[in-house]
Amino acid sequence: MTRRVAFVIFPQFQLLDAAGPISAFDIAGRIARGGYELEVLAAQAGAVASSAGVSLAAERLGDGPYDTIVVAGGAGTRDLPALAEVVTWLKAAAPRARRVASVCSGAYILAEAGLLDGRRATTHWSRSDDFARRYPRVRLEPDRIFTRDGEVWASAGITAGIDLSLALIEDDLGGEVAKQTAQQLVVHQRRPGGQSQFSALLDMGGPNGRFADLMEWIRERLAEPLHVERLADRAAMSPRHFARAFAAETGVTPAKAVERLRLEAARVRVEAGHEPIDRVALAAGFGDPERMRRAFLRAFGQPPQALRRAARA
Repeated sequence: MTRRVAFVIFPQFQLLDAAGPISAFDIAGRIARGGYELEVLAAQAGAVASSAGVSLAAERLGDGPYDTIVVAGGAGTRDLPALAEVVTWLKAAAPRARRVASVCSGAYILAEAGLLDGRRATTHWSRSDDFARRYPRVRLEPDRIFTRDGEVWASAGITAGIDLSLALIEDDLGGEVAKQTAQQLVVHQRRPGGQSQFSALLDMGGPNGRFADLMEWIRERLAEPLHVERLADRAAMSPRHFARAFAAETGVTPAKAVERLRLEAARVRVEAGHEPIDRVALAAGFGDPERMRRAFLRAFGQPPQALRRAARA
């Protein structure tokens, strides 16, 4: 069975948003011997310039039907009125496709077409606040690598499009083909959709921020009580002043920062081996497995056991 896949681009699209998924599906199609037929589509046929100045040749938006439609993102999504023809086409084409997906800010185009109303979705972290204001009916999950809600998929910025593509390929052709595709792409491991877009430390001020030394001190003592008074004492500040200064610098409260560092450390241990979950919870400072499970669900959308199974697979 050959599946027809359409990749939709537009002027000022992000090159890797299209090229990454195209390469993944091309490789998978060769591994599966004719698994996919690929088409690049745009409002006007011909060369379409990406934001990098490099162009891709595209055919005019066609009648299909298509098995899968993948919509790229990029700087061009900042001028949505200019993409009205693409949005109109998508409204008509999407109901006849088996599934629809977006890469990066391509989620704006899906949202404009009404395809994300009431659904979970994600987009590039830098556009999340704007996206949430524009499309309040979308259940935005800004810290996800990719999301799936029914047969509508969305992914975060740029390289996450490859993670999304590998998940789509696995859904079609099985884990072995997806694994071989990842090997050909020299991708070490497909990241699960629930994985955070960020490193906890980088997300909270980086290695050279005002509280960088404190962050490292916390990381070395995750199993210990880390209440705000103890952290303030370490920073040589009053608890009230410390809490205000820390939030201003990092964008999160001290308690949330500790939880993020614990989550990051716990996830590494959960995915890395066979250590009992309750032992991981103690080592990371959660105290008990149920508390850690709730934190994992909030942060990653999956419990620790599901992440461990995905990593083993």
